[in-house]
Amino acid sequence: MTYKETIDYLFSQLPMFQRIGAAAYKANLDNTLALSRHLGKPETTFRSIHIAGTNGKGSVSHMLASVLQEQGYRTGLATSPHFTDFRERIKIDGKMIPEDPVVRFVSKHKAFFEQIKPSFFEMTMAMTFHWFAEQKVDIAVVETGMGGRLDSSNIITPELAVITNIGYDHVRFLGPGIQDIAREKAGIIKQAVPVIIGKRQTEVQDVFAEIAARQKAPLTVASDHYVLKKYMVIEDEGKNYLRTELQHEGNTETFDIGLLGLYQTENLVTSLAACDILNRGGKFFLSERAIRKGLKFVVENTGIKGRWQQIGSNPRVICDTGHNADGIDQINRQLKAIPHKKLLMVFGMVDDKDLPEILKRLPREALYYFCRPAVPRGLDARKLATDAGFFGLNGRSFDSVNKALAAAKKDATADDLIFVGGSTFVVAEVL
Repeated sequence: MTYKETIDYLFSQLPMFQRIGAAAYKANLDNTLALSRHLGKPETTFRSIHIAGTNGKGSVSHMLASVLQEQGYRTGLATSPHFTDFRERIKIDGKMIPEDPVVRFVSKHKAFFEQIKPSFFEMTMAMTFHWFAEQKVDIAVVETGMGGRLDSSNIITPELAVITNIGYDHVRFLGPGIQDIAREKAGIIKQAVPVIIGKRQTEVQDVFAEIAARQKAPLTVASDHYVLKKYMVIEDEGKNYLRTELQHEGNTETFDIGLLGLYQTENLVTSLAACDILNRGGKFFLSERAIRKGLKFVVENTGIKGRWQQIGSNPRVICDTGHNADGIDQINRQLKAIPHKKLLMVFGMVDDKDLPEILKRLPREALYYFCRPAVPRGLDARKLATDAGFFGLNGRSFDSVNKALAAAKKDATADDLIFVGGSTFVVAEVL
């Protein structure tokens, strides 16, 4: 098989939640465990950090991986979804898995895959753990796909579990209530493994406390220990950084982050608490220098994309992957902080989101360019435009993301602001 044939096989032969939704969801870990046994349990050969949450888990994963790399640890990073290349999901020290090992893995184990019929994500996690074991990583930072308890990544026993926050997303699979979602995410809490909750949320904190106590897992709430004082975007050697001032144990500490979204202040707090716990555990040493450099150079070290990323100037074009109610709230907050004349929104969604909850949060003063991301789950742009109209949002619909962006650029002046988002897949197409 060539690399292209291998990728075509992955995408077409195996169900993939990110593309087709419910048909790809497996309500057990049977296939994941079967793959692990078939491969000789590779996930048991390296140490790991497991990260779940509704928003921020990707950013926290990249921040921690960057810090570990700066300290000199050979660091695996498993994230999803990818933007432009499948191999973005599987990295070691910021470098994507080469094409040849992807081809070899699928070719060698294809007969077994066709026997048990794993999902796209199940097979991808098996490939990830196999590659990390083969390459002898010191530690792997592993992001869950959707939930936690039944996620294909949840066969690892990590050194640390992290749950960033809980919001309404994937309710069809994780449960209708916020506590139901919290219980599913809390499924990554393992016996005696320390767990960090990024943000204290009154409505779910008892769920985490109960499960952590049952598992005898020491629990830390990061936001109880780090308090945000102020933040600003600064320039250093021609690059922009988010400078954040925090109060921690009576001291004021300042960190520069290479990710410019204002919501990254929450992810910074979670990442710093994780570094504290890792240092206290005695198995790792993360110096202050490694922590500061890792946070500042997270983009260079890991190649993270799509988080408040500027992709154009005059007019400024910003893209961000926030795609649920909480994410949209955070995006709105930052859009208001950027000086501009007109706001133009290139906006598309997938069809399993809570459409009214998203639409009622979007800025009414913006001009919208509604589009459909090119995946089977993509929401029809005309339907999106019609529904948006009921919420006072006005604009036109386009049959592709890039046509919508081209139209927005044509209509904009140098002092306007174009935002691209609504779905990870919309951002993926412009990147």
